[in-house]
Amino acid sequence: MAGWFGALTKTRNVFGKVFTRGKKDGRILDPDEMEELLLRSDVPARLVMEMVDELDSPFRRGTREEVLRKRLAEALGETRLFEWTANAEPHVIMLLGVNGSGKTTTAAKLAKKALGQGCKPMLCGSDTFRAAGSSQLKLWSERVGCDFVGGAMGHDAAGVAFNAVDAALEKRCDFVFVDTAGRMHTKTPLMDELPKMCRAMKKRLPGAPHDVWMVLDASLGQNAIIQAKQFNEVVPLTGIVVTKLDGSSKAGFLFSVKHELNVPILFAGLGEGEDDLVPFNADEFIDALFGDAAEE
Repeated sequence: MAGWFGALTKTRNVFGKVFTRGKKDGRILDPDEMEELLLRSDVPARLVMEMVDELDSPFRRGTREEVLRKRLAEALGETRLFEWTANAEPHVIMLLGVNGSGKTTTAAKLAKKALGQGCKPMLCGSDTFRAAGSSQLKLWSERVGCDFVGGAMGHDAAGVAFNAVDAALEKRCDFVFVDTAGRMHTKTPLMDELPKMCRAMKKRLPGAPHDVWMVLDASLGQNAIIQAKQFNEVVPLTGIVVTKLDGSSKAGFLFSVKHELNVPILFAGLGEGEDDLVPFNADEFIDALFGDAAEE
């Protein structure tokens, strides 16, 4: 199972130089150098400017590392743990994201987590835009060992979502993970499909979907935030799942989530294994970014 330290190696190689580069040649980095390194790891520009001013101030309270850790923790906000509990009715979670963000594998990993907590999940393959969209999730459902409802290419995605909720009620499932088609935030017809799907599920089960989670590809950095803001305007988001942290040098973009979206980061993908989707932990995330870096 992958860990935070290993997953954030690429980002830490950039971020950690805020401390280690100056240490190597016996000097303290100037504000411009600190700003460049923080921006390269995709820490939001607004936060970088604030931090650099504070780090370079002769009146700062604490070491530079202590100040930086504190400001980054404030930017992330409090960690919210998702509760896996059996429900009288299915808890429906809709997963959104652009092409290639990792929604389908994330849905499968979430279903496995639910099973591990003694809950009964169902996977819904509502990706009827691609020929293999739904069938890919069906294979995952067989591998994980849970119920599945899907639709063939060209079928109405809203109808598939309705059928999944209907089947979950009949089979007394605790969770339904609705995998939607990957869509660019600029494609109006596909974006308009999302509210329609929500209305269809709500007809069968008032309150559904109970959660709408956006799956963000960490390799996109700040571009992922731009995409999420567009999705949030169409269907209000309730949580973020970040994937591919192990392949990204831009994990600093996560410090934008609270300020730009005001939704919690719930899970993080630290690797490609089935068990490498873990609850997001702000303290472990920040510790892994710093590694062994110490005050200059």
